[in-house]
Amino acid sequence: MSGSDEWNGGWGRRIGVGEPLDAAAALIGRVLEQRAVFPLYQPIMDLATAMVVGVESLARGPAGTVVESPGALFAAAARAGLMPLIDQLCFTRAVEIAREAGEVAPPLVFINAEPAALNQPMTPALLAAVEAERPFRIVMEFTERRLAAHPAALLNIAAIARQGGDALALDDVGADPLSVALLPLLEPEVVKLDMHLLRNPHAPRTIETAAIVAAYAERTGAMVLAEGIETEHDLATARALGARWGQGWLFARPGPLSALADRPVDRHAALRASRPGALQPPVASPFTMAAMRHQVRTGDQPMIDGLTGYLLSLAASIGPYAVVLGAYPNPTLGGAWLARLAHVSDAAAFVGVVGPALTDVDPHQVRMAAAAAADPADAETTLAVVGPQAAVALCARPGRGGGTEFVLTHDADLVHAVARTLMWRLGTALRLNESARRRYGQPATQAGPPEH
Repeated sequence: MSGSDEWNGGWGRRIGVGEPLDAAAALIGRVLEQRAVFPLYQPIMDLATAMVVGVESLARGPAGTVVESPGALFAAAARAGLMPLIDQLCFTRAVEIAREAGEVAPPLVFINAEPAALNQPMTPALLAAVEAERPFRIVMEFTERRLAAHPAALLNIAAIARQGGDALALDDVGADPLSVALLPLLEPEVVKLDMHLLRNPHAPRTIETAAIVAAYAERTGAMVLAEGIETEHDLATARALGARWGQGWLFARPGPLSALADRPVDRHAALRASRPGALQPPVASPFTMAAMRHQVRTGDQPMIDGLTGYLLSLAASIGPYAVVLGAYPNPTLGGAWLARLAHVSDAAAFVGVVGPALTDVDPHQVRMAAAAAADPADAETTLAVVGPQAAVALCARPGRGGGTEFVLTHDADLVHAVARTLMWRLGTALRLNESARRRYGQPATQAGPPEH
């Protein structure tokens, strides 16, 4: 009898028609207490050699219960207010069971992560699991869906993964333009092409996505992986789209790790080396970073306004793959930006700014966080535009002798660093704003359950 069946025989059961939906949420406490999560593993294959290079862990609740499927499990956990603990438990059990499998486990274990959950303090069990000696490298896998609610959490989780030499995979790339837009900012070691691309290989969006991903992989050494390979035709399509690895029912359905015992495993399968410090919180303001590498010029306000217009025009031309991030020092400038940013947001993947509070902001257009002046960076004006083939940033501050000192840079590495700095600031300000709302009895921003 499996552990899942034994657990179900103890007290878990399916909920019948007409029983209250919240009965599922009531099971979550017991799932946590008994650590009743039973992950399955789906092989990830090298498409050239047909050898196993890794597995993806897929969460499952107790068999035969209403929370057996991952969707039901996480939805119930969200209703119970216990989603972060369930998510961390699923991650913990995925690592523990892979370690217990010994030599059967392949060199890479992909595990889904919910940034909002893993951005919480780690449970002792999770910390012990990831810090324990193991024969495989964890590839932390998440989507871009939570960026609006947790912009800094994505960077934080990615940084945590790299600290121990592990890696990051961005999932469902191509399902939403934002997933493509975030590639240069998150720098994942693995890019997972969404399965709908295989079903529509000749669609203009598919061709465009595959080309952008291929360019990213060439520049960074990242691995391209295709999901949802179910037929030999899908396999040929995956190769044509640039995937070197793949997973899907053509190779195997999710199952226990023991199912890999007789399959050829590539023990030398590897990803590019991690860059542990690349996504860490900034140690300098955007202007300071830019001034250390490029010429500082002095101009008047009309010139700064003209350069701002140039950046926003560039963002509009990039369209659905543009990420626009900014920081303004005072409400006057913020108000002047607002209409222009709202216009850009109609086409861009994401627009977010931080600065003194403004009114009449549509959160569906511009993700805005109010932050009181706290350090020298708050006196700076910063605007960064990032796209697949474009990167530009304007970093400015009041000049010591009058006028405005500024750096305009198209240095991609620097622009990406500036954009990440703004993501960290935006995320920190949003978190503080949520805490303030709760403190004064106002409703906090709600986010739905994760999509595992």
